[in-house]
Amino acid sequence: MTISVTSSRTLLTLTILTLTTTLSARAQVPGQTRFLGGVPSGTATTETLGLSLTDAIQRALEHNLGVLMSEHAVEATRGARWRALSELLPNVDGRVGEARQTISLAAYGLTLPGIPSLVGPFNTFDARVFVTQSVFDLKAINDARAESHNVAAAEFGYKDTRDLVVLAAAQGYLQVLATSARADATRAQLDTAQALYTQAVDLRRNGLVAGIDVTRAEVQLSTERQRTTAAVNDLDKAKLRLARAIGLPIGQLFALSDELPYVPMPEITLEQALARALGTRADYQAAVERMRAAEAGRQAALGEALPSVHLDANYGALGLTAADASATFSVTGAVTVPIFQGGRTHGRLLEADAAIRSRRAEVEDLKAGIYYEVRTVFLDLQASTEQVAVATSGRALATSQLVQARDRFAAGVADNLEVVQAQEAVALASEQYITALYAFNTSKATLARTLGVSEEAIRQFLGGSR
Repeated sequence: MTISVTSSRTLLTLTILTLTTTLSARAQVPGQTRFLGGVPSGTATTETLGLSLTDAIQRALEHNLGVLMSEHAVEATRGARWRALSELLPNVDGRVGEARQTISLAAYGLTLPGIPSLVGPFNTFDARVFVTQSVFDLKAINDARAESHNVAAAEFGYKDTRDLVVLAAAQGYLQVLATSARADATRAQLDTAQALYTQAVDLRRNGLVAGIDVTRAEVQLSTERQRTTAAVNDLDKAKLRLARAIGLPIGQLFALSDELPYVPMPEITLEQALARALGTRADYQAAVERMRAAEAGRQAALGEALPSVHLDANYGALGLTAADASATFSVTGAVTVPIFQGGRTHGRLLEADAAIRSRRAEVEDLKAGIYYEVRTVFLDLQASTEQVAVATSGRALATSQLVQARDRFAAGVADNLEVVQAQEAVALASEQYITALYAFNTSKATLARTLGVSEEAIRQFLGGSR
């Protein structure tokens, strides 16, 4: 089967465009663009920083914007829980006051003969502590319970965020490795094209080949230069994205210190993965806690229509001055019985029921989503494993084909059209290998995320230095 140079170039160009799009898409966590940002930390140095996969993940967990925002969200929910608890805990206030006043008896309807209409002026000193305590309030109890579930949901959300950030950092690292491998491959192809051009010029000078062979070699050399420029540019941009996501100092130069080895697919069955994901996925557990919070919110709405018991007490010193003040106190127990609230409780129940249905739907949807995610990543792992095997063999065959074509051209048996075609085959085989290996490693990283164990297992799944 004969493949023309034009069709081969077109196929390679389409492959490069597809791979570039795939790398950019997979390096992003869908719907979570905040994970691509980070808060820079430290001052850039003139030395090139060696960055391993472990370093990248650790920096991301410390400086990624998604982690920081999730931490703040947890603190906010803890604050809301304390506000809800304050309705159940004693509220203590103190007050010290001194007043000088005159009272008009006539204003109160007291006009008696011989008694002046104005009394005073006189002083009043009052130093007092006030205590308010809820004895029984179902609304406050369930509000506090709902906020406790919200705190648990936020904490699970924080763990889930860390898993997503680990995935984002690993994907960014893998993308830099892939673009670096492509840049190396294009440089090697450029060196080969330069050598072939020099060889064609020498053979033409000796009258062994036609001028078209020199022109064809020069066109191929120009093409490889363009590819090399594009590949190096893609590498620089991938490194910038990784630096931003992990919060490196602005302008810090770095180089990847890990060349990740080929680590086989983890030994886990689909059924085991599904069971493990449902038991460990923090986003699923967070959804369950949000559903429980909604259920507690409904109980709080019901409690608003029930009687509540509160205790109010105060103790202090009361007198004309501080020197002659006497101890006084007051204790009041009150039962508040809601009689008519204008439909407020009914409205809150409607809202609570709607919230519960929404939360339950989210839990069921996420449960189904986990199933489909696990199935999808297993399909990706199976396909990418086969692709790596085929691409490895194809790259070796393409390299052998190029060596044979160069020997035939040097011996004058064939023109360099065969060599150019072999060069294109090597370029295509290199791209296919890079694509397959990147897809395989990305699938393993996604599997760790799908199981909810990114932070614990992603280094094991990908390899690399500790």
